[in-house]
Amino acid sequence: MSPFTLSRTLPADATAAALRADVARGLALPADPGPAGTAGVPALKQLPPKWFYDARGSELFERITELPEYYPTRAEREILEHRAAEIAEVTGARTLVELGSGSSEKTRHLLRALPELAAYIPVDVSESALTQAGQALLAEHPGLTVHALVADFQSGLTLPSTPGPRLVAFLGGTIGNLLPDERAGFLSSVARMLSPGDALLLGTDLVKDEATLVAAYDDAQGVTAQFNKNVLAVINRELGADFDPADFDHVALWDRDREWIEMRLRARTELTVKIPMLDLLVHFTAGEELRTEVSAKFRWERVRGELAAAGLDLRHWWTDEAGRFALSLAVRD
Repeated sequence: MSPFTLSRTLPADATAAALRADVARGLALPADPGPAGTAGVPALKQLPPKWFYDARGSELFERITELPEYYPTRAEREILEHRAAEIAEVTGARTLVELGSGSSEKTRHLLRALPELAAYIPVDVSESALTQAGQALLAEHPGLTVHALVADFQSGLTLPSTPGPRLVAFLGGTIGNLLPDERAGFLSSVARMLSPGDALLLGTDLVKDEATLVAAYDDAQGVTAQFNKNVLAVINRELGADFDPADFDHVALWDRDREWIEMRLRARTELTVKIPMLDLLVHFTAGEELRTEVSAKFRWERVRGELAAAGLDLRHWWTDEAGRFALSLAVRD
């Protein structure tokens, strides 16, 4: 068997179809009748954050991770550097499954700490990212078998047969991009994926002061603003739309009640956007906002509760020294 295998569980046109569906659903919202006296107020337009990440968006996000305001990547890396050996010891994993693997950069700490690891299964929607990362990892770990899956981790996964125990890693705080119902469904699907002895390693950004949180999503150099507006460039290129990014301002706000950050794009003036491939006209009033990302922040109690609701038992909890970010390890009840 080749040390590198790539399997596609998504149809070749799945990404394009999903973009069309998300744009049509998120931008063609009807008017929200609202409370008395506010009839006709538009419902909040929205897009999933996964559409940030074309080649340009991925490049911008890498720049974001290096900004002084953006702490999550550094904080998670700190935990992995200090705790990878302990994670390896308590899991004894022989297969590492990484959901939303991207470049697999952070995973290298785990790979180096797992001497008995036989297989690595990265899961991502980008075939090019999987191939590039897989080949690089094989050069560093010649005895490793890499079975990459081109798949959407939210749509249910069938994992290839590999030695157990398995460690399923979902890092980077990406779970915070899922709305509560989506998180519940995702965690339940992971629980069904786990066999006795398997474990889930979950990265979560933690609740902290509002100024620190907002700054992480609205940096002084404006890189996050470019990243946010990049979703408009994706829609223009893929669907023939005529968005002008200069017509929108980047907005980052903290929702205290839901304990999440929202990134939005605010229309500077009243305008109409044409999306020919969807035969769609999208009207924005002056000041109207398009939500492009939710990033939930967590407390220990919420993580434990959401894991328990999915049938997962929180066994270990590690944070960076400043208590900004957490990695938790859970097993099936």
